[in-house]
Amino acid sequence: MIQSFRNFFNSKLGLGFTLGFLVLIALAFAGGDVLNGGGFGSLTAKDNVATIGKERVTSGDVEGAANNFLTQMRQRDPTVTMAAILDRNGLEDIITYLVDRKAARLFGEQLGLHVDETLVAKEIAKIPSVQAPDGTIDPAAYARFLADRRQTDAEFRAEVAEMLMARQLLGSTETGVFVPKKVTLRYAGMVMERRKGAIALLPSAAFAPKTPPTETEITEWYNSHKADYLLPERRTIRYVVFGPEAIKSVPAPTDAEIAARYNAVKATRFAPTDKRKLSQLVLPTEAAAKQVMAEIQAGKSLEASAAAKGLAVASLGSLGKAEYALQSSDAAANAIFSGPTGKVTGPYKAPLGWLLVRVDGLDGSPGKTLDQARAELVKELTEEKRAAAIAEFSAAQDDRIANGATLTDLAKELNLPVQETPPLTADGGVFGKPGMMAPEQLAPIVKAAYGMDQAKQPQLTQLVPGKTFILFDVGTLTPAAAPPLAEIRPQVITDIQLSKGAKLAKAAADKVKAQLEKGVPIDVAIASLGMTLPPIDRVDKARAEVQAQGQNAAKPEMLLFSMAKGKVRLLAAPRNRGWYVVTVSEVTAGKVAPEDPRLVGLQADLQNSVGSEYAGQLRYGMRTTVGTTRNEANTKQLKKQLEGSK
Repeated sequence: MIQSFRNFFNSKLGLGFTLGFLVLIALAFAGGDVLNGGGFGSLTAKDNVATIGKERVTSGDVEGAANNFLTQMRQRDPTVTMAAILDRNGLEDIITYLVDRKAARLFGEQLGLHVDETLVAKEIAKIPSVQAPDGTIDPAAYARFLADRRQTDAEFRAEVAEMLMARQLLGSTETGVFVPKKVTLRYAGMVMERRKGAIALLPSAAFAPKTPPTETEITEWYNSHKADYLLPERRTIRYVVFGPEAIKSVPAPTDAEIAARYNAVKATRFAPTDKRKLSQLVLPTEAAAKQVMAEIQAGKSLEASAAAKGLAVASLGSLGKAEYALQSSDAAANAIFSGPTGKVTGPYKAPLGWLLVRVDGLDGSPGKTLDQARAELVKELTEEKRAAAIAEFSAAQDDRIANGATLTDLAKELNLPVQETPPLTADGGVFGKPGMMAPEQLAPIVKAAYGMDQAKQPQLTQLVPGKTFILFDVGTLTPAAAPPLAEIRPQVITDIQLSKGAKLAKAAADKVKAQLEKGVPIDVAIASLGMTLPPIDRVDKARAEVQAQGQNAAKPEMLLFSMAKGKVRLLAAPRNRGWYVVTVSEVTAGKVAPEDPRLVGLQADLQNSVGSEYAGQLRYGMRTTVGTTRNEANTKQLKKQLEGSK
């Protein structure tokens, strides 16, 4: 139940997709992945999207951030498209993030705050891809880093400075936030409440006109809604799979190589060892040690004598002479490793006191001669030679590829056929055949194939290191695009009719809403429309039931749990499918005991949420103080052009 508490309050206070989106952008920025792109066609990279004080956020800034976020999301889900991000208000979130970052820096500077260049350098040095072995910035790696992002050093450092200023200012919103227990109890009770209400669906299909749309309407709708009909990008993969038989025979290790390896590792692997399993008792004085030794000589065991004095014998395990000397003394080690097995000897003076030691057993090895180690070394050297041959083979294939060899050329040299998959989507699924996937052995290379910029550029990789290899390239690359109108004409006509029906359904929903607000029962109001409509859904649920469904929860039910008793709200169904009329008739508050242990976690979550709300208010205040304006016309144009990107 506490998870339901947390899920609810996170969404209630706006910590849903938007915040997660901004966090991902911030993480991507901290990793150095924010780009400055250009090339929007009618919008240039320097066109204004927003003005903050005397500074600007350009379309190039937003394009870079949008493309970067798409890249970040595709690493988690290869099927994500720019259209999906934009549908979730992604463009607005990106612009807000970029504006807030600049506003924070300008606001801080007005207060006399500045970000030192040394701090900027330290932040950049945290990026793994630019780090030198000693943790500093590797100049060559940093240069590649900037080139990949199409940024200058000054541009990137300015962005880091803005991020650090924002972190410094906004960090204060998380300090000292406290939510009283009574508030926590009130929210917990809301989560536990139960509601009754009704949900009526007025489907667009029921109101859609019978007269078909004109050719002009069909063409205009298709041209203005192409993004709704996008088919995903798909690629075929051509490949050749082969085993180690393609590697030329690996020469056997020579006697000289075996002897050289033996001599190189003899001291650490094949020399004789003298180890002993030891048990030890440490006593504070020599007199005490002699007393125990006398008891042992009289027939008492080491453990019994130690136990009688409240002490314990320690088992040291298997140690060599040098190892034991480090924790005792050279004299003790010499005596023990030259003494008998099974007897207690001592006392020996050591840094920790006086020692009595028993050799419990021998655990050494006689070592191995060259002949005895030969089989082991031959196997080891053969594996190394095979690995070297594989590396040489791979390098040779890479050289051939660099010199223009095609997959067909390489396959011919191997005397193997080239195979090709059907068109695949980014997740490895076969396009147009739900549930069908690419061959299992190709799963590791699908992502690599989708990372290629062009078709017919072969690559070599190992599917099973040292055993199975694959040469592959992209055969046919089909960009994401809407199919020709002729192929989806029936769907377009249906969507046009549903759009028209949705407007009529909205008008009908307004009439029903007006009647409900006058006290007319919902079944009477629906019947007054004089149409055959789906049955009214009578809802009687606890909020926890809805919250438990997470993202699968029905939107009308979520709306019902956000309304006051007696209120009526309308909700549009997705893709012009109709309108919902939602009304709440009864709200029963939940009860939570003040000592309920779940309240502790809920209170902490609420405090985090309140801190986030404070941060949002502070960002708004900073934007207002420094002065911000938005170019809505350029923003709309930018969105249209991004919708046409992959």
